[in-house]
Parts: sequence; structure tokens; C-alpha cells
Amino acid sequence: MWHYQTPGIPDQLFERLPGIPMTKREARLLIISALRMEPKSVLWDIGAGTGTISIEIALLCPGAKVIAVERDEDVAELVRANSKRFKRKNISVFEGNAPECFADISAKPDRICLGGGNPIKDLLHKAWSFLPAGGRAVAMATNLEQLYQLSEGFAELQARNVEVVQAAINRLETQGMRQVFAAVDPMFILSGEKID
Repeated sequence: MWHYQTPGIPDQLFERLPGIPMTKREARLLIISALRMEPKSVLWDIGAGTGTISIEIALLCPGAKVIAVERDEDVAELVRANSKRFKRKNISVFEGNAPECFADISAKPDRICLGGGNPIKDLLHKAWSFLPAGGRAVAMATNLEQLYQLSEGFAELQARNVEVVQAAINRLETQGMRQVFAAVDPMFILSGEKID
């Protein structure tokens, strides 16, 4: 399947379901970097989708605990299938509606990855309340409304060391007889740390 140790698993190696979002390889690299995982970190991957971020983190940090939070049973099963495919035992899938389910997750996070959802600012606030001092949150925005909500949310939470990266990635693709550069999920990646 694969024999390398660096992050950036090719997208086609993951099992997929029609209509279920997948964070593309190049965007995953930026998100993983922003998370700044530690060897024994506990990550909540909220809105895990296909599970690509959970899988990459579980491979990079075998001593970490990754909790993929998904509300849809079929999508949760997809994350389980991908975890099995990549032989990851440090991923747990938690089925529940965010943010209501957060209190039911036994392992509390020091890292949070927020993949979307509405209202995203409310999800950020609720997830943030479970972070300890020094914890980090990373959130993705794919439109201006989400960007504004997340920017306001990090400001209201008095997050420190806030970073915003606008990722515009293009891949060379063949379309008919031509090779063109096609945009890959343009997004904003916001991250911040909890001080107290």
C-alpha cells in the first residue's frame, strides 16, 4: 500500500463514499503542521469525514490518542474502515452530534481539529471549553462567512498565537486533450492556543 514515513498519503489510497468530504493531501499537510502534535497528545477530530487527518496523525504520532467525532453512522463506519486499512489502533470513532456529544467523550483533548459544521463559531466555543491551558485548536473555513465566524470566535476566546493561512493549491490534471491546473479545496486554516 505505502512504504514511506512522511505525511501526505496520496488521496486515492483512502476509501471514499460519494458526497463525503475529504481533506486533500496538500491541505492536510498544512493542518497537521498547525496542530503541533506532541507524542502523547489527545486529538479530537470534529467532523472527521473520510478520516484523512485522523489517519495521518495516528501514523505520525503512534503514542497519541485520536478521537474522530462523526454524527452520521455511515461516515463513522468509513473512518473505521480507513483506520483498519492503515492498521491504526490509536483512533477511536465517537458517534454523536457536536457539540452536544462533547461531554460524553471520556478522553479530554489538548488538540482540536474542527473540520466544519454550522454554526462553526458555536462549535469552536464549545470545543475550546474542553482544552487545557496550552491546548491548540485548528479550524478550516471554506467560505467568507466561516472565516468571519472563526476569526470572531478566536478573538472572543482570547486565543493566543493566532495564525491564519489561506491555502490556494492547484494540481495539474488532464481534461480532454489538455493539461490544466485545477484548484484543490481553497480554504483558510485558522489556529490558536489557549492560555488559561
